Amino acid sequence: MSPIISASELKNLQNKNLIILDARVGKDVYATYLEKHIKGARFINLDKDLAEIGEDAAFGGRHPLPNVEKFAQTLSELGISEDAHIIVYDDKSGSNAAARAWWMLRSFGFENVQVLDGGFQAAEKEGLEFTSGAETFERAVSIKKDGWLLPVVRLEDVENELENNFSTVIDVRDAYRYKGESEPIDLVAGHIPGAINIPFSENLDENGTFLQPDILKAKYAVLLRDKPEDLIIHCGSGVTACHTILALDYAGLPIPKLYVGSWSEWSRREGKEIAKDI
Repeated sequence: MSPIISASELKNLQNKNLIILDARVGKDVYATYLEKHIKGARFINLDKDLAEIGEDAAFGGRHPLPNVEKFAQTLSELGISEDAHIIVYDDKSGSNAAARAWWMLRSFGFENVQVLDGGFQAAEKEGLEFTSGAETFERAVSIKKDGWLLPVVRLEDVENELENNFSTVIDVRDAYRYKGESEPIDLVAGHIPGAINIPFSENLDENGTFLQPDILKAKYAVLLRDKPEDLIIHCGSGVTACHTILALDYAGLPIPKLYVGSWSEWSRREGKEIAKDI
């Protein structure tokens, strides 16, 4: 199954096991969801459901992964069973939390998971049915897992891989943040020394939808020429990094490692070198 689904495909989809998740973020986001969402969509919260935010972002970053037991409980409360076909959307072309939800669901063992291409806006343009208010659904039986199935790395792993030139570390933040010109979210501007910058926005066309798989594959072949094949992807807090992991999977390339702590952890950890390119 393709990890990406178009609004027109969703409009015509008939599947009794279909579950749609609204993963939009922002101020008063649940009120925004209640005001208007794709009919049947269930709300999933980045900070509460897709992360386990700790006291110190220097250890884990701003959006550490929850443990699998907590995520299993979240899925149960959302009525998601093992045979579900799950489609996730946000309103930022998948770069907010839809791709993070996709990664977590895939890493939990779900195969039938897709991100809505173009998100909320594409659904509106295609004329999908919307509604307001809360959705009602039954709780599902909790699914037991021993751990995340997709590869993740820690800060120490990233440091070692770069030092020994074993991996290519890709920073998917906007170029101005990577260069250290300014930093709107974290405390310090700059990037991990040795990381290269391929902004996640380059996965998209001018309409905010994903480039076609063959174009993505050719693009990354050029960008990563003569670099170690083992890839580690990071961003600010392990959320938009999943957008590039999603794009690589869509292109038919191997799913790379995710550095969840990302810049929010590295930039806060005492003694870590910070590079700038101004």
